[in-house]
Amino acid sequence: MKTMQAILVEDEAPLRLATTQTLELGGFSVNAYASAEEAQGALDAAFDGVIVSDVRLPGRSGLDLLAQVVALDAELPMIMVTGHGDVAMAVGAMRAGAYDFIEKPFGAERLLDAVRRAQERRSLVLENRRLKTAWALHPDTPQLVGRSDAIERLKVLVRNIAPAGVDILIHGQTGTGKEVVARLIHAASARKGNFVAINCGALPESVFESEMFGHEAGAFTGAHKRRIGKLEYANGGTLFLDEIESMPMALQVKLLRVLQERQLERLGGNEAIAVNFRIIAASKADLLELSSEGRFREDLYYRIGVATIDLPRLNERRDDIALLMAHFTQDAAQRYGRAAPQWSSEQMRQWQAAEWPGNVRELRNFAERLVLGIVATPAPAPLVDPPGENALSLPQQLDAYERELISRKLDAVDGNVSTAADQLGIPRKTLYDKLKKYQLAPGKKM
Repeated sequence: MKTMQAILVEDEAPLRLATTQTLELGGFSVNAYASAEEAQGALDAAFDGVIVSDVRLPGRSGLDLLAQVVALDAELPMIMVTGHGDVAMAVGAMRAGAYDFIEKPFGAERLLDAVRRAQERRSLVLENRRLKTAWALHPDTPQLVGRSDAIERLKVLVRNIAPAGVDILIHGQTGTGKEVVARLIHAASARKGNFVAINCGALPESVFESEMFGHEAGAFTGAHKRRIGKLEYANGGTLFLDEIESMPMALQVKLLRVLQERQLERLGGNEAIAVNFRIIAASKADLLELSSEGRFREDLYYRIGVATIDLPRLNERRDDIALLMAHFTQDAAQRYGRAAPQWSSEQMRQWQAAEWPGNVRELRNFAERLVLGIVATPAPAPLVDPPGENALSLPQQLDAYERELISRKLDAVDGNVSTAADQLGIPRKTLYDKLKKYQLAPGKKM
């Protein structure tokens, strides 16, 4: 796993050392500086980590540093550390583009929670930018979106196996991306011919042979002229056979012969035509089990399965859902001329907890409906300014804001304090203290 990065700016040496140790124990590689002037040389738009800075610094302030960061990259997350009484300044920093703020004194858990959330956001932003760049350079090449261990292993396997030229069997449930992987393998194989896809489950058996092998004029009633079949059309390229378990047994025998001899005859013809294509077959069924039941030829299974790739279900790579949603909604927003929707962390947690039986395909359809506004995913209700707002001081307004957030969260989790504390990102004891302060009881609505 790639090391997480953090830039720390803190002028007090003991606090700088303690904060550095906390971040390092949390898995971050830290570059610590005593001033904004020292830190500015480390700032870069390609920085893939998080910046943590005190607001009050000698020389240039943390707010000055924030302005530089926002100008460099508005999506580079910066967390401001404030002293007691600097809340108003922190609120101003949030409006100016800071990701979050932490008030001194703070606990290690509070710091690490904020920094990890910021790191996750940064990783998503940079990955999405990389995908956009790759698509702009190669718009016809599909994208294997994700950073989970399962997807990273799959990317390595594709890079290793694509140039080898062996026939491949891809196994995965509906919607896991079998054709996407097949197209990636073709693109990385340096084959100059076509990528030809056939859904074996969608072709009527009566036309299967003609579609696959082609025919000569007069081969059968209605065959008025010669037709090149899919196998011949894929010469020099890749033939993708989706749902190969649906291929009729008689066609399986003929396909096996073509794969063994690398030549075919059109229907109604006698001429042997040499072909050189790579087979990538895909199935959601266990072909070896089907062969033991006499429903798939065992010799064909071993012929096409020189190399096998098993695709993970979406619920086995839940960490990729946030990136997939960002990718799919931005793509749909561009195609439909709509604004890309926003969602809350609570909504994302719900999506990551869902089963998604249709896998990535179902998630993509959901994202498109979200962009079109035809899916039931209510956004959090906007916070309402408290009555007499103009008569309240800033600390009173912040208290009212915090009280309403806590009340809504408790309502959303049926009064479960542990769950609410976890989702709010604060210790349970802290939440109990705030419940007492605001005279809230678990489950009590405002």
